Amino acid sequence: MPTARKPALGFVLVGLGSSLFILNAGVSRVVLRSGVTPAELTTVRITGTALFLLVAAAASRRTALRPPSGRLGLLVVLHGLVGVAALQWTYFVAIDRLPVGLALLLEYQAPLLVALWAHFVQHERLRRRVWVGLGMALLGLAAATGLLQGGISFDSVGMVAGLGAAVCFATYFLVGEAGVAALDPLRVILWAFLVAAVAMNVTSPIWAFPRQVLDDHVSLLGRLSDVTVPLALLLGWVVVLGTLVPFGVEILALRHLRAPTVTTVAMLEPVGVTALGWLWFDETLGAVAAAGCLLVVAGIVIAQSGRMPRMLPEPPHLAGA
Repeated sequence: MPTARKPALGFVLVGLGSSLFILNAGVSRVVLRSGVTPAELTTVRITGTALFLLVAAAASRRTALRPPSGRLGLLVVLHGLVGVAALQWTYFVAIDRLPVGLALLLEYQAPLLVALWAHFVQHERLRRRVWVGLGMALLGLAAATGLLQGGISFDSVGMVAGLGAAVCFATYFLVGEAGVAALDPLRVILWAFLVAAVAMNVTSPIWAFPRQVLDDHVSLLGRLSDVTVPLALLLGWVVVLGTLVPFGVEILALRHLRAPTVTTVAMLEPVGVTALGWLWFDETLGAVAAAGCLLVVAGIVIAQSGRMPRMLPEPPHLAGA
């Protein structure tokens, strides 16, 4: 018998998953500031997650161990290379160089890029509110980045990385719309992460990771600078509590909530990460920039609602925050 829907439980699960993803932005910032490079952290996160998924599939759903073939197989490869490996690497570069809220804000321009692709490439008619949302988001982004005050006021490499993450994230959505979302989610996730793990271990091998730093105790920075924890513990957090657990609980939330609801709630995460940056790292964006952040999020939610039926039937976190 199908599981009875419990919307309240679904919102609790989405809230838990989003909270863990938000906290992971701060934990990842600490790891990166300890001397671990974005490429090294990306390899650790992807490889660790892929191994957990492989064990889970072998123990509970062996059909997921069969790689997709043909056109869907090629899309899963693209998914792994761009939507997992490249997305995580660009995201880590961005949060290392920018206020964490701004980094996530740039990444979450992806639904707007998807809407533009749908209109200009796929010739899809978009509802008027998509264009309203797009205008709001662009105006908010100009305010958040300082463009309205006469120029970009943040690190240029970080800005490029954040926008690159948005392009990779948009690829994630488009691959899903191309048919991959119809496959078993565990099968897609497993093989996407395996492809990404191979790619990252070619560019930054896990065996080349400086293992001597695992015994280091590092400062949590910002308002928690007096607190030190083992770096190995933080790396474990990134893989388990920063990836596997939040993604898993949001998948469970889909048993109780519609996918558009889960996705819309997840789109509020840039606000949470901005608050995290203030509470943890004492980051302030200023009144204009803060208002811009809120305007971007509102614009994204409004624009995305115009294409809700075609979005992925799972939360946008295959490799995100």
